[in-house]
Amino acid sequence: MIGDRAARTIRYVVLPPYKYKVVEPIRLPDAADRRNAIIAAGFNTFLLRADDVYIDLLTDSGTSAVSQEQRAAMELGDESYAGSRSFYRLEEAMRDVYGWRHLIPTHQGRGAEHLLSRVLVQPGQLVLSNLYFTTSRVHAELAGGVWTDVSIKEAADPLSQHPFKGNIDLAKLRELIVREGPERIAFVRQEACLNMAGGQPFSLENLRAVRALTREFDIPFYLDATRSSENAIFIKEREPGHAERSMAEILREIASLADGAVFSSKKDHFVPIGGFLATNDDDVARKARELVVVYEGFPHYGGLAGHDMEALAQGIREAADERVVSHYVGQVRYLAERLQEAGVPIVVPVGAHAVFLDAKRFLPKVPQEQFPAQMLAAAIYVAGGVRSMERGIVSGQHGDEPYHGLELVRLTIPRRAYGREHLDYVAETIRRVFAARDEIPGLELVYEPPTLRFFQARFEPLEPLPLLDGESVKRESPLRARFGAGPRASRRPARSR
Repeated sequence: MIGDRAARTIRYVVLPPYKYKVVEPIRLPDAADRRNAIIAAGFNTFLLRADDVYIDLLTDSGTSAVSQEQRAAMELGDESYAGSRSFYRLEEAMRDVYGWRHLIPTHQGRGAEHLLSRVLVQPGQLVLSNLYFTTSRVHAELAGGVWTDVSIKEAADPLSQHPFKGNIDLAKLRELIVREGPERIAFVRQEACLNMAGGQPFSLENLRAVRALTREFDIPFYLDATRSSENAIFIKEREPGHAERSMAEILREIASLADGAVFSSKKDHFVPIGGFLATNDDDVARKARELVVVYEGFPHYGGLAGHDMEALAQGIREAADERVVSHYVGQVRYLAERLQEAGVPIVVPVGAHAVFLDAKRFLPKVPQEQFPAQMLAAAIYVAGGVRSMERGIVSGQHGDEPYHGLELVRLTIPRRAYGREHLDYVAETIRRVFAARDEIPGLELVYEPPTLRFFQARFEPLEPLPLLDGESVKRESPLRARFGAGPRASRRPARSR
């Protein structure tokens, strides 16, 4: 007879629709190596060497396993500079799955974000979005735009059980448009499975309402559709009236409700490199193609090799396969359940591509100005060689603006890369860190670049960090010798709250 705990476990296990054919060896560094690695990386998991990582949950961007069909398609890559057959196969796949007319390939998602901002944003105009994504916001601001949040209040509440925290606040959206005037709005952006809220989806009802509002005021409406496949799964599961629809049908309707989208294809499309801008607007497409020649490459490859476009075309079709998407969404749920059983505080409902630890509740004694999520990510690595990433004040604070938002650590599961044994090990590692949470100190920022600081910033612990094996990482890092105190602007501490 199956016990209650086992029954709960089985409920979240989705059988993988694949088997392993090629494997990559991985190695768990010993405690001393992990200690030295995190010091050398300045307590920033982005700066760890891959060889020093056992299980890599930093990102799902370009880290998924390609299918045998993708690998086979790559052999057909046409490397012609102009008129590549591979481009037209990619364009056909995009039209078949999503339905937009124009496709402009880019080297990855931020290339598409750059093109869209350069085409649509005039200095002083507002970009209205459900929260933000780091690079999306930077590109809009570099074009002179003003990023403006129109997310619902539940998006900032890690304990809210709202099923669609990726929704846009319709009253706030209308109020801003009426107050500022439609001509001051560059475009409205809605992100699928909203990353900074914990991978939270929008509802089809909300998306339809945003579309109606943008049409009423004749304002461009674009999606960040990078994780739209998972969003379609959540609509099917959570939104009344859609349970009997196929994921592919919902995905196509999502696309039909926007003027276009940007994609980082390194996520849903399973490729190590690639992205694109899709649009139904002929004028936007023309201007984007003019710019892609300057910044990316020719419009028929956009910074990608022919074999990359072949893999991407096949990946687009696989991203519409409900079995494939359901499995990796199920892996996220499985890891979340293991952590919840141990009492580890996470963002709920469980999102799409990752489990998000709530660092404010995990490390309640570490104030936000001492970067608790950054330290928690470092502590998890030290404890077991598991790499995750910060999504809190380091990522979220821009310039001198105050930051009171979520303080999260993201455990991102690459698609088709890890099995249940890996996830069980991750859960056990985090459980041990949680048991030692009162011993974990905060961090001091000792270096930050002027833009997107979370990629390269460096820190030092304010007190020794336990390794959970009797040793500790001491506050004796070589960072000051390498970077020095420097000018105040280069060592800016967290602003007061």
